[in-house]
Amino acid sequence: MKRDITPLLKEWPYHPGQVNARLITDSSGAEKVQVRVDLGILQMNAEGRPDGETPFGYPSLLEYFEARADGEVDEVREITDKDEPRNSSRDARRKGGASSESVDPEGAGEGPPNAEQDFRLSSEDCRALREEAAQFYQRYVACLALEEFDRVIRDTTRNLRVLDLCGKYAHEESDRMVLEQFRAYIIMVRARALASQAIKDNEMKAGVLALDEALDQIKRQYEHVGRPKAFESSEEVRMLRSMKDALVPKLPISQKEELKQRLQRAIDTENYELAAILRDELKQMKDG
Repeated sequence: MKRDITPLLKEWPYHPGQVNARLITDSSGAEKVQVRVDLGILQMNAEGRPDGETPFGYPSLLEYFEARADGEVDEVREITDKDEPRNSSRDARRKGGASSESVDPEGAGEGPPNAEQDFRLSSEDCRALREEAAQFYQRYVACLALEEFDRVIRDTTRNLRVLDLCGKYAHEESDRMVLEQFRAYIIMVRARALASQAIKDNEMKAGVLALDEALDQIKRQYEHVGRPKAFESSEEVRMLRSMKDALVPKLPISQKEELKQRLQRAIDTENYELAAILRDELKQMKDG
């Protein structure tokens, strides 16, 4: 069997300083995301967990631990258990839909559960969740470059759930807080994907709304951790505002606003007859 991948690497040269990604279809018809890195090619499943594993029979470790937290798992199984993926009552969360739970930092860093709650995440559990989240990070960065915005939204929403889960159930304070430094970045990437998809769909107002909501979430996060002044200097905030500034001029203007702009142009060009007509139209619109 030939194992040398040199022909593949020559066919797809590496370009430093940019995300070199592509979508391919394997022999079974399943889509794969490939990323060209300096020393080779990284390949991930486009759906499910990027490495294709189903830990504990669940689509991901996150969903397994969510099931445990919700009391859906009666006993802890060994990591080698690889049953078929199980269904769960959290379908909406798995599909990557937006929810206040998935993007709201209010519950993060509040400490371990109350004494009457048995579920805890050990340091080993949190480490495994972080390693799994890194796989999804690699994929959503590649999907953003590929303009696969729905997949970016799905994976960023999913990784925000990891932060929420660790913030609520991790036994050690360091495990509850270590991922919080990435919350603003994940919120920013998710908002960029939402806004970009809205632009593709010619829904400019929806794009601006997504950016505004993300800015509000980041602001509340900084306030929650006692660093409100850091909001204005945040790189994520700068990027979101820059995208919003570029998007706002593309918003459709109302009929009234259009008449005001035409009136101003008429005045500027000293076309007073037209200006008088436009003033009458504006007055009629106001009376109506």
